[in-house]
Amino acid sequence: MKSTGRVHSFETMGTVDGPGIRFVVFMQGCPLRCQYCHNPDTWDTSQGKEYSVNEIMAEIKKYKTYMESSGGGVTFTGGEPLLQAEFLSQVAKACKDENIHVAVDTSGFILNDYVKELFKYTDLVLLDIKSYDKDVYHSLTGARLEPTLKTLDYLKEQDIKVWVRYVVVPELTDDLDTIKALSNHLDKYPNISKIEPLAFHKMGEYKWKELGLTYSLEDTKEPSGELMEKVQEIFATNGKNVIINT
Repeated sequence: MKSTGRVHSFETMGTVDGPGIRFVVFMQGCPLRCQYCHNPDTWDTSQGKEYSVNEIMAEIKKYKTYMESSGGGVTFTGGEPLLQAEFLSQVAKACKDENIHVAVDTSGFILNDYVKELFKYTDLVLLDIKSYDKDVYHSLTGARLEPTLKTLDYLKEQDIKVWVRYVVVPELTDDLDTIKALSNHLDKYPNISKIEPLAFHKMGEYKWKELGLTYSLEDTKEPSGELMEKVQEIFATNGKNVIINT
């Protein structure tokens, strides 16, 4: 088993990446190139700092009291944490040995034996579905939609709790008919307990410029409150639990 993993950074008091107060581990490396990514500095798999399982657990356990009092836990995000699933499965197992809630924030682009092992110790998957239109998905991320839907099927088979996240980008992922189609598809999954429509923002734009990357959404405005309400209404059909983070 891989003894170390590359970590971009830690967030010690996260409140938006799962229930309660969370220790958030940003893993280094991502195979997707999302146009709206606010962490492009996590893409390069050779960057970040190497940590052992014990070193990460030492950081996590400092905040165990906050997690327990708030119903929180640890969230592995990135980047794409599933790129380092072989290593993270060991960290997640150590968390479960400490009775710490484990969440994984992922695009679902990777599904292999290492990922399946990680999911054994995962209480919640925050699944980012970039678009339900295959062409838009590819244009937006440089990748295919199908692997994400395959991962969603696997999570259903294993009865692993899922929160779906969907970023609303004007003139890119805001087509209401496509959102309705996605909403209908998600009705097939009883393990989805929450859907989070997220409003596009530009808080990471400066990172693109610092890295010498072209930010193609420079002229794109944030979605209106009216649009976000429409998206919320679509996802809320059939009694789905929908919350909006702006």
